[in-house]
Amino acid sequence: MKPVYAISENIISSLGFTASENADGLLSGSSGISIHQDTALYNNPVALSLVDTFQTEQRFEAILDNYKTEHKSGSYTRLEKMLILSIAGALQDISVRAANPRLILILSTTKGNIDLLEDRFTAKFDHKRVYLWALASVIRDFFGFANTPLIISNACISGVMALIKASRLLRSGKYDYAVVAGGDIATEFVISGFQSFQALSSEPCKPFDLNRKGLSLGEGCGTIVLSANPPDTGSTSILLAGGAVSNDANHISGPSRTGEELSMAMNTAIAESGILNLDIDYISAHGTATPFNDEMEAKAISLSGLSEVPVNSFKGYWGHTLGASGIMESAALIRSMKMNCLFRSAGYETLGVTETINVIKETTYKPVNTCLKTASGFGGCNAALVFRKT
Repeated sequence: MKPVYAISENIISSLGFTASENADGLLSGSSGISIHQDTALYNNPVALSLVDTFQTEQRFEAILDNYKTEHKSGSYTRLEKMLILSIAGALQDISVRAANPRLILILSTTKGNIDLLEDRFTAKFDHKRVYLWALASVIRDFFGFANTPLIISNACISGVMALIKASRLLRSGKYDYAVVAGGDIATEFVISGFQSFQALSSEPCKPFDLNRKGLSLGEGCGTIVLSANPPDTGSTSILLAGGAVSNDANHISGPSRTGEELSMAMNTAIAESGILNLDIDYISAHGTATPFNDEMEAKAISLSGLSEVPVNSFKGYWGHTLGASGIMESAALIRSMKMNCLFRSAGYETLGVTETINVIKETTYKPVNTCLKTASGFGGCNAALVFRKT
């Protein structure tokens, strides 16, 4: 199978605006989740991970200067600014150019510019900007991408699905490069929706922990640039070696009771990558810290014979970022591989699932050569990716 390389990555979260800044935050054990009291988001205090607004505006002004655009900062929504910053960050240190006709932009999001439905924004932006295709058009026009972008929006596996779609397009020979970017923001719509499920924790979330009380929402963006050609540097090459999607058809919002369907996606992704289950060094789990998701994932990990493999969730650091999560967490996984470092699973102390799995309690340095990324979402969807060093 034709190889696909991950050649650049960016993360924007409450921990920073680059992959390096976020890796430093992960190393320090810092959590970007805190209690916020903003009536524009929710009437009561809520645990959230929010991207710094002042830094966003400051950095975006610098991007406008760099790209010499005639548009002003006020012409762009919060999410558009974050996506532009993330994509620019991923492109700045590589030779790939947006206008390359052999490059495709793929965007992953669950809600896009959903904040534009709020009264405070309706007079400021054209109502069409709430549509996902309009969001993609803004990003395309800013950078001058030659091809019409693709949009992947399938609940919380959107980011992982976008990476799978990109890798398949590159393997088909249709494109040489793919810029895969995902983003979602914290809004009144999203927060009230999850609160209606009584799924939100009153404190920073604790994936897989005995005392977990639910998820913490976050906002952020991530970008990974994939290439059908090996990177032109002497650094370690990382392949996106395999990927698969499944659906458990269990319930619109409740995951499988057995974990069989996520295990199926994991096993298929591993088989596609040409390795064995026992070759996996590390699992970056979805790990939302809800009772049912963590239990289902633990069962899937056990069914795939991976109970002893170190596993973590990044959501204890920057919350559940919805359509951005699969890309942000894959970018953090790639950093783990480059650094040969396993980051502890923030918020975890005592195992709180029925299957015994190896949740990382302390950040450690060790060879990290082959990794598995999992994701699950509403509607029973599941996805998995395998990354490995060459």
